[in-house]
Amino acid sequence: MTQDGPRRDLAEKIAGEIVLSDDPGATLRKWRTDFSIAQTDLADVLDVSPSVVSDYESGRRQSPGIAVVRRVVGGLLDIDERRGGDRIRQYARVLSAGFESDIVQDLREYPTTLPLADFYEAIGAEELTGGSDEAIAGHTVIDSIEAITRLSSEEFYRLYGQSTNRALVFTNVTRGESPLVALRVVTPTPSAVVLHGLGSENLWEHAVSLAEVDEFSLALCDRDLGAVLDALGDLP
Repeated sequence: MTQDGPRRDLAEKIAGEIVLSDDPGATLRKWRTDFSIAQTDLADVLDVSPSVVSDYESGRRQSPGIAVVRRVVGGLLDIDERRGGDRIRQYARVLSAGFESDIVQDLREYPTTLPLADFYEAIGAEELTGGSDEAIAGHTVIDSIEAITRLSSEEFYRLYGQSTNRALVFTNVTRGESPLVALRVVTPTPSAVVLHGLGSENLWEHAVSLAEVDEFSLALCDRDLGAVLDALGDLP
């Protein structure tokens, strides 16, 4: 899959979501933050003041028309390409695996196994209990609600990519119960599970014991999702 194809497809997806949104400004802001791009950086590319970007995102300006949306989307993708194109590549990998990007935010296989401790350090995760594997061969970042409500058990298994020796990072969790219970119907289990955006005080009381029974490492991560995706993009 060439870079042009994923860029074009991603541009169409972002533009379509903004144009069709009931709150275009909020949708624009969501995508800008997903790309970890500051308002000032986007404004520089568009040759406007940061206040113009802020006004669109807050709704203080009239909803942007197609021409403005096209420029904004192009600006986001141009900045990503200048930074190495991590977001575009993430989107391409997700598409090639047969998933929608609102279900799977990143899916990657590593050229060589990576120590799990290094993976946790890269994304700022804290391990609660260890598993049977000390290294992983890939990772998948998953919106837990979208995956559980929309994927069949067969499709859920495909989250493993080419190997179950990987870390599954679940976002959009409140207690961690749903993804951990869902994993019980998928055999075998992954090497590691990371619950993103969840503090230990809100963790499901049976989470650690369930991980110990199924012998996978369980960790929590409360770092901003955009920063997590950036860190994953920097892995060897």
